[in-house]
This record gives sequence, structure tokens and C-alpha cells, in this order.
Amino acid sequence: MNETLEFLSRHGAAFLFAAVFVEQAGAPLPSVPWLLAAGALIGTGRMNGLVALSAATFGALLGDFIWFFLGRHYGQRVLGLLCRISLEPDSCVRRTQNLFTRYGMPGVVAAKFVPGLSTLAPPLAGNSGVSVPRFLFFDGLASVLYGGGFILVGVLFSHQLDQVIGALTSLGGNALGLVAGLVAAYIAYKYFQRHRLLNELRMTRITVDELHQMLEAGEKPVILDLRSLAELQQNPSMIRGARHTTVDEMELRAQEIPRDRDIILYCSCPNEVSSARTALQLRRKGFNRVRPLLGGFDAWRDRNYPTELWVVAPA
Repeated sequence: MNETLEFLSRHGAAFLFAAVFVEQAGAPLPSVPWLLAAGALIGTGRMNGLVALSAATFGALLGDFIWFFLGRHYGQRVLGLLCRISLEPDSCVRRTQNLFTRYGMPGVVAAKFVPGLSTLAPPLAGNSGVSVPRFLFFDGLASVLYGGGFILVGVLFSHQLDQVIGALTSLGGNALGLVAGLVAAYIAYKYFQRHRLLNELRMTRITVDELHQMLEAGEKPVILDLRSLAELQQNPSMIRGARHTTVDEMELRAQEIPRDRDIILYCSCPNEVSSARTALQLRRKGFNRVRPLLGGFDAWRDRNYPTELWVVAPA
């Protein structure tokens, strides 16, 4: 028996609970390898299946409920925090909001299996006013499917997994160093990609004071609100004169945007990542007068500049 399976066999459910809880709490430490290893132990009769499933389920449920509670009581501040620390803040937050808007709580079940989305879904559900019993039911179902699914895979391939883990163990520290190096390289690449995007458009952003002065002077820039439908439903205010469109719709609606006027893009994610990426897309299509709004809608609202209620446009 190799050291990895021996360790999990000795510490059993307590370690499995901790591994799943830490992942669901937001740490970039995947629990899938441990769930698969637990399945391998179950398949060879060295761990109780019900105990392993219960530990994984309660670990996921506890981590999710903490985020649900924070989202319920602190709302957008919690989502803003996750947006700042996420490796892909714009895509993760936007995809989670779109999934929740379209499917509601059943979307939380699907989000459990998507890295990044699984941490964002619980605070979004709390911020949306979902009741505690409803959240616990759907999140409990998702936690059972998540933990049970990977444990079942481990059971089905228990002998193969035992051989793979044994081969990695024979490599000693070289295998561990390789895995750690790949994870570190991926995280470094994502942060480099994010900061390169922000630096590319740093000099072209417009402040809320400059935009307000433009509007007061009678200029008529095209102002596009890129927030998700879920965000607008929670806070149906937008900059006066702005038009709403999602990031995913920009590819289809680019021809509707006039090229002879300034184009101002704003979102609500810190660092304006969504609006910055959309600005790059428009520039590649020949729009030269496009600028993201520094601070997004939050900065505009903090200055008490004019807003208006969002009205759903007819199809």
C-alpha cells in the first residue's frame, strides 16, 4: 500500500471532510484527487463508503453555507471580494450570474461541478434572497452528487488508481515538484494575463467626473451597461442615458453602435475587467473611440451622479 492511500486510510473521514471544506471555502486546493483516492479505498474494502460520502457532503455543505450567509448579509461586497481574488473575475462572475438568472437554484447544482463557479454560486444565492431551506436542499443535493460522483469513479477504477498513485509515489519528490510547478505556472499565467489586459487600457479609461462633465456639456456619448441581468434585477439603476447589453451580446450587436461618437463601457466588477475586454473586442473591429469607465457603476453611484431605472427593452 502506498503512502498516499495509507494516509487517507488512517485519517479517513476527518481528512476528507477538511479537504472538501477547504476547496468549497475558496482555496485553490482541489479535493477531487482525495475523493478519487477515497473511492479507491472503498473499492478495495479499506474505507466505509457511507462515512466517506457523508464527510464529503457535509464538508461541501458547510463551506457553501458560510458563503451563503456572507452573501445574504453583505451582498455585493462579498461578490466584489471574490471578483478581486478570482483568477478569471469577469468570466467566472458573469457565467455564475447568467447561470443563476436562467436556471435559479437548479443552476447551483450545475455550478458545483465547474471550478470557480462553485464558490461564487452560494453568495450569489444569498444575495438574491433565496430562503435557507431552499438553499440547503439544492446545495445538499449538489454536494451529494459532487462527492458521490467522484467517489464512484474512484470505486470503478480503484485498481487503476492504485497503480497510478503507486507509480507517482515511486517518483518521490520529483512528481510532487512537477505538479506544484504546473499549478504555480498556471496561476502565474492567469495573473499575468489579467494585469496585461488592465495595463493595456489603463491610459484610455475615463473617470466618472470626466463622463459627467461630458454629459453636462451636452455631448452624447454611447454609454453601454455591461452588467448581467442578475445584477440589474438586484439593482435596477443605471447611468442616465445608458443602454444595457451583455458581454455575450456584443459580438452580435456591434453593428448597431455608431462609430462617430465616444463609446463608454461600464460594469461592476473591480478593475473593470469585463468592460476592458469588451473595449479590446470593439477596437479590433475598428472602434477607436471606446473607453472603459474607471470604477464602473459603483464609482458613478458613489458620486451621486444622475441615474435612472432600468427598463426591459421589448424583444
